Amino acid sequence: MKSRNSGTGLVYSTDAGRMCPLCRQPVGNCRCSSVVNRAPSDGVVRVAIQTKGRAGKGVTLVQGLALDAVALAAMGKQLRTACGCGGTVKDGVIEVQGDHRDRIVEMLKAQGLVVKRAGG
Repeated sequence: MKSRNSGTGLVYSTDAGRMCPLCRQPVGNCRCSSVVNRAPSDGVVRVAIQTKGRAGKGVTLVQGLALDAVALAAMGKQLRTACGCGGTVKDGVIEVQGDHRDRIVEMLKAQGLVVKRAGG
């Protein structure tokens, strides 16, 4: 029989999605210390491509944007729409399916950001 203080709690709800194990709030509303803080940005947005662990499929990564979660999701949607492909936002990194480095670099520079192509 499990004890009530075993540290296991609700981690997913069909109503709200992922739940924080400490404050038992949806992850989007969590304000406790269990949320991983991103490393401070140096003001340079890095655009790279990654194929490792993706069965040879290329994914364009956009790192270093100093935006909150809502603005980062909106920026991800804008980039995916402009490239005409899918993608996601994970841990403060925008992932866009395919090799769209040139187009993304141009878009971010047009918005006044300092952008560098990283990697290959």
